[in-house]
Amino acid sequence: MTQRTTGLQVYRRLLRYSLPYWRYLLIAVIGLTLSAASQPLFAWIMGPLLDKAILQHDPMVITWLPIGILAIFILRGGAMFLSSYYMGMVGRIITKTLRNEIFTKMLHLPINFFEKRTSGKLLAYINYYTEQVSNATIRGATSLIQDTVTIIGLLGLMLYQNWLLTLSVFITFPLIALIIMFVSKRLRSFSHDVQSSVGDITHIANEMVQGYKTIRVLNGSEYEAQRFDHANEKNLQFQMKRLVIELISTPLVQFMVAIALAIIVYIATLPATLESLSPGSFMSFIMAMILLLTPLRNLTQLNAQLQSAIAAGESIFDLLDHPAEKDTGQQQLKNCQGKVSFENVSFQYQGSDQKVLKNINFTIKSGETIAIVGRSGSGKTTLVNLLPRFYQNHTGKICIDGKQLEDIQLNSVRRNIAYVSQDIVLFNDTIRNNIAYGDKRNEDIEAVKAAASAAYALEFIEALPNGFDTLIGDNGVLLSGGQRQRLSIARAILSLAPILILDEATSALDTESERHIQLALETLSQNRTTFIIAHRLSTIENADRIFVMQEGEIIESGNHQELLQLGKKYAQLHSMQFDD
Repeated sequence: MTQRTTGLQVYRRLLRYSLPYWRYLLIAVIGLTLSAASQPLFAWIMGPLLDKAILQHDPMVITWLPIGILAIFILRGGAMFLSSYYMGMVGRIITKTLRNEIFTKMLHLPINFFEKRTSGKLLAYINYYTEQVSNATIRGATSLIQDTVTIIGLLGLMLYQNWLLTLSVFITFPLIALIIMFVSKRLRSFSHDVQSSVGDITHIANEMVQGYKTIRVLNGSEYEAQRFDHANEKNLQFQMKRLVIELISTPLVQFMVAIALAIIVYIATLPATLESLSPGSFMSFIMAMILLLTPLRNLTQLNAQLQSAIAAGESIFDLLDHPAEKDTGQQQLKNCQGKVSFENVSFQYQGSDQKVLKNINFTIKSGETIAIVGRSGSGKTTLVNLLPRFYQNHTGKICIDGKQLEDIQLNSVRRNIAYVSQDIVLFNDTIRNNIAYGDKRNEDIEAVKAAASAAYALEFIEALPNGFDTLIGDNGVLLSGGQRQRLSIARAILSLAPILILDEATSALDTESERHIQLALETLSQNRTTFIIAHRLSTIENADRIFVMQEGEIIESGNHQELLQLGKKYAQLHSMQFDD
């Protein structure tokens, strides 16, 4: 498939987004056609103006000609307003539709899609690419219809006035087509570069906004400014390269038309030609030729707009066509008891030949509390991430209540798992909506308060001016680290899911809060199968079993006392922490 064919397919796919609004488009097309028709009308009226009004002093023409000129411009103005309004409306609707589709698609893409792309590039899909597509597509369609009709009308008038002269215009058309083909390829290439550089700019700016405290404490302002300037400079270079190609193409096309105009003027001034043309017809022909320059220039510039739309469309459709999370499960987890088993489970990340997990085997009874410890990079978080199926390309068998994970519907799996990550995620919303999130959105306020109380968050929440209706800012920026973590724990408590995953869930808590949370979790875990990942071994001494992981393998398993008596890796870790 050639690049040109691909571009045509992309543009056709973009235009399909406008088809549901064909009534608006029809009004716009009628307006564009009427507006375009005013150009040949204006050129044609030059004939009667010169022949009958000026040379023959025809009173009828002298009376009605000014009215005709005014009527042409009134028609043009009204038609342009209608076409611009309805084209603009369809353009904004397309932007809204694409943004909704991209955002919804992102909600269902696999985890590795996000891991391979920066946040800036992902945000560019929603902010920048959609605007590029909408603006360029609508402007392109407007110019394509209006200027094409104008050119056809003007050429028709020229053929009517003198077909021999008009044929000389077509001499330059093959050269114009070659120029446009060459420019199209270059413009689309540079458009991709521009879009990529915009993603880099957005990413660096997003990192600055999120990490402004760290940047200032570590005196990284100058470094970040240099990074941003470098990305900005790259964007400028790509923009200028694209602009140069765009600007060169227009005068080249105009020069081709000027050659045709020079030939026409030469032929038109020959005695034989002058005999067959009246002064008015000649003036009308030349006026049509001059008016032809503007729509031809617009169509040349239109090519640049279309290439931007096609480049952005290719990126958008690449995302929209990306396979969503695999969900082949047909079964439901009803009355889930929380029994979990891993049988010979191994895992490695895509693109890597090194296994992160190696032959993991264990069975966990309903309501059992399992702690997982080990050095960073030993595979603890990866292991628990397989349960909610964040990663699905593992080998071996993972079962919940005896049902293989792949046979259970994805929503059903996740509905039965509460997850508190070490990377706390809160939303710029009220405290109540952050605790009662997702399936629990309409939960009774008393249940929300009970969950907050169990997480020892009720005291600080009620001390806030608006209590549970307090807005907490971007990712809870208005709260302390411990308060944010207690909210995320309250959210997990409210979910009542039979399987609970706590990945360093108490890492940001002070000693007093941690003690309270430990008591709450002990009560909470009585009816839940609980996985606790912890570096501080004091927090997991009461776990039913402790798995010690090293290089993707479980090298020790037992309760706290058993592992201490064993005197191996767990005992060493325990000794190191308590010696400190």
